Amino acid sequence: MRKEYDYLIVGAGLYGAVFARQMMDAGKRCLIIDKRNHIGGNISCEDVDGIHVHKYGAHIFHTDNRDVWSYVNRFVEFNRFTNSPLAFYKGSLYNLPFNMNTFNKLWGVNTPQEAKKKVEEQCAEFAHIENPANLEEQALKLCGTDIYYTFIKGYTEKQWGRLATELPAFIIKRIPFRFTYDNNYFNDPFQGIPHGGYNSLIAALIDGSDIRLNTDFFSDRTALSDLADKVLFTGCIDEYFDYQLGKLEYRSLVFEHECLSIPDFQGNAVVNYNEKEIPFTRIIEHKHFEFGTQSHTVITREYPADFTGKNEPYYPVNDDLNSTLYKAYRDMLIKKSMFYLADVWLNMLILIWMIQ
Repeated sequence: MRKEYDYLIVGAGLYGAVFARQMMDAGKRCLIIDKRNHIGGNISCEDVDGIHVHKYGAHIFHTDNRDVWSYVNRFVEFNRFTNSPLAFYKGSLYNLPFNMNTFNKLWGVNTPQEAKKKVEEQCAEFAHIENPANLEEQALKLCGTDIYYTFIKGYTEKQWGRLATELPAFIIKRIPFRFTYDNNYFNDPFQGIPHGGYNSLIAALIDGSDIRLNTDFFSDRTALSDLADKVLFTGCIDEYFDYQLGKLEYRSLVFEHECLSIPDFQGNAVVNYNEKEIPFTRIIEHKHFEFGTQSHTVITREYPADFTGKNEPYYPVNDDLNSTLYKAYRDMLIKKSMFYLADVWLNMLILIWMIQ
């Protein structure tokens, strides 16, 4: 007997939405479910007095692939927002990524030659470290003391909830230096925010599919799975297997939104706070994503948090122990011929898109 749907898609985020569109264009019937009360997953936006608020942190679409850019522009138009975050440290603001504006503020240098010499001098102090034992040694070897202590140490320890000396060295493979006065965070030629926020993109992608919100896959997984020939699951792989091999580790986030009756709070979309003593990692001012001119503004303070199982997993703890456990779960998928995984642990995104 033919089932009601060809695909049950668990999760109404970007991955699930693109998959649904591709399948529907191929003539397949799709049911999308999500435990939340909205579409969009972690890129969902909420309209707050005319400002599209990124509910789960800043997300800027960027890609170096023209075909991908053409694909998403079939559904919505994108503005020309360029991500140029700032970093706050001990009362001063610095440009990111590390570029000549950063080096000028940090060291008073004006030319690429001066900046390169300064970086080389600071890195030379740690040239004796052949095999870095942890993130701190790795970072010092790659960038020296000033950049490490100003931009990396406090922010990283705050983000991961661990000392830098307790984090594996492979987390930082390289530190990009840009010896130009270019504050564009990404190197990709295509970048922007959808007009109308990300909800407009997701709504266009899933148009024509059936959608059930406030529906938890695990509340009745057998009945829901029986509705379709195949299942695409976009959640956590360890949860799918009921933690049979143990729980993978994640870091979570807490978002504190605030409406302010002033036209501009910080003059920039994203400002990172590098000092460990400041509890939040960044403040987002959402109106700047869409060049808003409202007389009010909305900001979000983003706090790192332990993952408890009851809050949302945002960042996988990618150490040897967790990587081994993840691979063991992946091996369990071999027997699941009617099951497709797009789980959050590896932060896999459809095609080669990048959202940050």
